[in-house]
Amino acid sequence: MAKYELKTKITDASVTEFLDKVEPEQKRLDAYEILDIMKEVTGEEPKMWGPSIIGFGQYHYVYESGQEGDMCATGFSPRKAKHSLYIMGGTTKFPDLMDKLGKYKLGKSCLYVNKLADVDKEILRELIKSGYEYITNKTWP
Repeated sequence: MAKYELKTKITDASVTEFLDKVEPEQKRLDAYEILDIMKEVTGEEPKMWGPSIIGFGQYHYVYESGQEGDMCATGFSPRKAKHSLYIMGGTTKFPDLMDKLGKYKLGKSCLYVNKLADVDKEILRELIKSGYEYITNKTWP
């Protein structure tokens, strides 16, 4: 059986060049604010993961199936409709924070936020920090 090739990998692309192209302006401003929050919370420098994810730190995972790889420990992508924030390990581990966050939608490991004004930024900061600490301290099977 062929080994699965991950599509989302660290690239040498410029984070600021990517963010400077984000439209509309408010989405770009929010993206730069998310960038600052994640950089401060993680202490990591941002890197592009694939063409559209800005990641901070990384972790190596191994699934019970034997599939393994590397992924950013936290990150985000300023998508057209909403900002996708990647809280690795999932947001269900932090119900108290989620209850206080504000207006959002959820995916498996994604937190979708239309604009930063819709959420409590201090709670968002705590959520990012909690997710980052969880995933970087997790021992994989």
